[in-house]
Amino acid sequence: MTQTIAPRVRTLVLLILAVAGALLAGAAPASAHAALTGSDPAQGAVVDTAPAQVSLTFSEPVAVGDDSVRVLDPKGERVDEGSPANPSGTTYSVRLVSGLPDGTYTVAYQVVSADSHPVAGAFTFSIGAPSETTVPVSAQASDDGLVGWLYGFGRYVSYAGFVVLAGGAAFVLACWAPGARVRAVQRLVVAGWLALTAATLGLLMLRGSYTTSGKVGDVFDLELLGDVLQTKTGAALVSRLLLLAAAALFIAVLFGAHARTGDAGAPDHPGDGDGGEPDKRDLAFGLALGGTVVAAGLAASWAMSEHASQGLQAGVAMPVDVVHLLAVAAWLGGLTALLVALYRAPVETPVGRDAVRRFSRLAFGSVATLAVTGVYQSWRQLGSWSAFTGTRYGQLLLVKIALVAVMVAVAFMSRRWTQRLADARTSAAVEEAEKAEEEKQPAATAPAEASETSEAEKTEAGPDTVRAAQLARQRAATEAARQKRLRDADPNRFGLRRSVLAEAGIAVVLLAVTTVLTQTEPGRTEQEARAAAATSSSAPATGQGSGAVSLTMPFDTGGTNGKGVVSIDLDPARAGDNALHVYVEGPGGTPADVPEVKIALTLAAQGIGPLPVTPDRITTGHWSASGVQIPMAGDWKVEVTVRTSDIDQVTVSKNAQIG
Repeated sequence: MTQTIAPRVRTLVLLILAVAGALLAGAAPASAHAALTGSDPAQGAVVDTAPAQVSLTFSEPVAVGDDSVRVLDPKGERVDEGSPANPSGTTYSVRLVSGLPDGTYTVAYQVVSADSHPVAGAFTFSIGAPSETTVPVSAQASDDGLVGWLYGFGRYVSYAGFVVLAGGAAFVLACWAPGARVRAVQRLVVAGWLALTAATLGLLMLRGSYTTSGKVGDVFDLELLGDVLQTKTGAALVSRLLLLAAAALFIAVLFGAHARTGDAGAPDHPGDGDGGEPDKRDLAFGLALGGTVVAAGLAASWAMSEHASQGLQAGVAMPVDVVHLLAVAAWLGGLTALLVALYRAPVETPVGRDAVRRFSRLAFGSVATLAVTGVYQSWRQLGSWSAFTGTRYGQLLLVKIALVAVMVAVAFMSRRWTQRLADARTSAAVEEAEKAEEEKQPAATAPAEASETSEAEKTEAGPDTVRAAQLARQRAATEAARQKRLRDADPNRFGLRRSVLAEAGIAVVLLAVTTVLTQTEPGRTEQEARAAAATSSSAPATGQGSGAVSLTMPFDTGGTNGKGVVSIDLDPARAGDNALHVYVEGPGGTPADVPEVKIALTLAAQGIGPLPVTPDRITTGHWSASGVQIPMAGDWKVEVTVRTSDIDQVTVSKNAQIG
């Protein structure tokens, strides 16, 4: 039975990594956490005279630079001048040159939201009448491409490193003091520190390119790095590096002086022996206090620069976020350390039943803390029940809640195994294994020694040191195999190991979902932006005729993500030139990125049509066509063909009175 453990473990680990990779790969880097809620001129508006400036209004304050807002004429030449101004609140404006001719102008913006994520987009407006334009308004944003992917991966590694570092150290201090002498546990905690340090340095280098050009070459631009250091996010990353220096000292003491204060026969916990030496208790208390301060500081480096620092009740949200992150680390990081200890701890230092029970209590307290802080964070980020299913943030949050529920259920099974767990070194199974091992060892080592002697005789010149090293490696391998058989001999311990491994697998996926959540626009912001956009689109723009026609038609192509709503705006809906805008939304009301949209106009009473119209893609979920010729007034049939994949498409239609 024990021979099948390794293949099963490898299979489960590969499955976990595949799922986590799919989650990370499928998560587009940072949706806009600050959303554009309005503009003047409005998107798609046709104004009679050239405006003196263009103003953009966002859902929250943003950081702007000299080139954050650009206005381009139909030929792609810039017509804005000066740096963007912030006349009031969340509105930012840029002046335009005077004497602009008629035509379609493109407004492109790229700013940084207050919670550190880049926000980019573009829209058009027209002066006098729409015209052809050569400006590609669907250009790649800075957070797309390789730099965006690396930045997202770095965020995941930083979270994982913090969880392993803080949680592993907490497990040693609070649950299993002898673990400070176990090499595998030491390597785990040090690996967490290295991962967090490397990821923080990488994020600091990538930050400038991530929020500006998105070019790999700009990663090493020292001028950009200097600009990053002046921002809130840059200050948070530098603070994290300074705290990691203190964390290195903490690790050195934890696995140095603290590990040496007790001998190999020390109990699982400082207070479990004969009262514990005063020096050891004082050192453990000092480490616990100092480690908590350092861990809280590291957690605050996220809270001060991301979701918690903006929006409602930021003064309450930031400490709540710190407590939430510490609870995650204590639970998931402690679980990782327990898993490593169960699989890699030597027989002389087993993970006893008391240590597992202590961790069970620590995990229960962490889950309770996560429940309380999670409810508050969910209310703050969602704002309504409909946001659970109507926004991507809410949907991801539902997935996270389901994973936590499954993980708690598996933890309950671990608790049952813990109740059955006995010390492996005193169990009958282990005694039999030791006896069998003692009987096998002479037979197993004798042939090897004979082989080594024969080889030495054949070579006649083999140094004694080489032969001794070979024998040492052989004995080490034999000892490792013996310890593995001893660890696997207790069926209760074997069951606990499998249960904890399942918990750790779910934890990896849970951490991936949490990382994606931090890069996703909060549901409250998304709904507010959607409502503002709907209000803006329903109000007539300056210079537009009152006869504009709007049509809304649901569609279902039958394929994956094939359901949605397509809206048609035709202005001024009269005979002659017209401007046509098409908006496609998915089931949740979010813009849908479908491959193709086609329009056909038919006036059946006069035998005219169908007249094809092929709109140009403006941005995700928005297509536009200018100069659409309608020859005469009448009851026109408007047909829309929506293609959602290579083979899935559908045509829907509605009649509209034009002219």
